[in-house]
Amino acid sequence: MAQLHTSPEFEALSARLDDIAPLLQEQAAASEELGRLTDEVGAALWGSGAFLTSIPRELGGYEFAPRQIIDTVARVAYADASAGWVFMALQMLTGTTAGLLGPAAAAELFPDARNGRHALFAGQGTKMGDAVRVDGGHRISGHWHFASGVSMASHIHTSARCAETGEAFIFALPLEQVTLIDNWDVLGLRATASIDYVCEDVFVPDTHSHGIATTDARHGGALYRVGLLNMACIIHTGWALGVGRRLLDELRELAAKKSGAPGATVDTDHFYAEYAQAEAKLRAARAWAMEVWAGNEDALDRGGMLSTEQETLSRLALSNATWSAHAVGQTAYKWAGTAGLRSGALQRFFRDLHAGTQHVTSGPLVLQNCGKWLSGLAPEGRWVFLDLQEQG
Repeated sequence: MAQLHTSPEFEALSARLDDIAPLLQEQAAASEELGRLTDEVGAALWGSGAFLTSIPRELGGYEFAPRQIIDTVARVAYADASAGWVFMALQMLTGTTAGLLGPAAAAELFPDARNGRHALFAGQGTKMGDAVRVDGGHRISGHWHFASGVSMASHIHTSARCAETGEAFIFALPLEQVTLIDNWDVLGLRATASIDYVCEDVFVPDTHSHGIATTDARHGGALYRVGLLNMACIIHTGWALGVGRRLLDELRELAAKKSGAPGATVDTDHFYAEYAQAEAKLRAARAWAMEVWAGNEDALDRGGMLSTEQETLSRLALSNATWSAHAVGQTAYKWAGTAGLRSGALQRFFRDLHAGTQHVTSGPLVLQNCGKWLSGLAPEGRWVFLDLQEQG
C-alpha cells in the first residue's frame, strides 16, 4: 500500500496564506453582507494554491498529510472563520473526489491541477438523495442542504442511495445540473453560501461515482485511505482550533485596551484565572488532536488502515477541539463586556463559532458513540460514518 506523503509545499503555502490574511480580514464584513466570499477573497485563495492542499500530487496537487491540513485550515480560519469554512469544505471535497474516482474522471476533472485547471467541488454527503440504477450509471434525485462555498464551485459532490441495492454512493456532477436554492439566512457563517440544492432525474455515469464509505484510493497515497468521515474530522478540527485561537487573541488585544481604566474587570484575579484556563484548554485540545493524528499518520505510513480505536479517538479529538473552542468563545464574550455586542471581529467570530458547533460531526450522537466504545460496552463496534455499528 502507498505510504503517507508529507508535502514539502507546506511552508511555502503557509507563507502565502499569511500574505493574504489581511485581505481576508478586511473583506470579512463585505463577504458577510454578500452571503458569500467576495470575488477578491476567492481570487486570493485560488491564487495562493490553497485548493491544491488535498489533491493527489500525481494529479498536480500538494497532497498534504493530516497534520499539515489541520494547520492549513486553522491558518485560514484564524483570518476569517467563514473563509476558513469555505476553504476547508472545498479543498476536502475536491481532494477526496480526485483521490477516490478513477482515471477517466480524473482526466476530465483534474487535467492540470498545478496550473489551476481543475474542478472545485461543493456539496455534502450526510443526507441521502435517491439513485436509480440505469445502464452505465445512475439517475439521481434529491434535495440536499449545506453546499458550503458553492458560489465558488464548478461541480457538486453529493450522496444518494441506490433503491435496488441499498448501497450509498457519492456522485460528482457539474454545477449546472443542479438547481441552487438561495436560503442561507443564518446567525453565523453567513459568508459561506451554505445553501440548499436540488436535482431531479440527473444521469451520472459510473466513472463519476464511488461508494460513500470506500477507502480504496485510486490516486494518491495513504491519505485517501482514511475515508470521507475521517477527512471531515481532520478539517473540522483545524477550523475549530483556528477560530478558538483567534477569539482568545481578540480577547487579549481587548484586555490590553481596557486595562488601567477605572473599574476594569480585566484587572482582576478572576479574569487572569479564566484567561489562563481558556489558554490551557485550547492548547491542550490542539496538542491532543495533533497527538492523535500523529499516531494515525504512523499507521497509514506503515501501510495500515485506521483501527476502531484510532477512528474513535479522531472523532473524539474533533469533538474536544470544537467544544474547547466553544468554551474559549464563552470566555471571550464574557470578559469582552459590551464590546462583544458591537460589529467587529470578536462579534463575528463568536457568531461563526456557534454556527460551526452545530455541525453533525461534533454532535452529541458522535460523543455518545465514542464513550460507548471507549468504555468497553461496544467491543465489536465499527464506525460507519457517524454511527457505531455492532458487527456480527
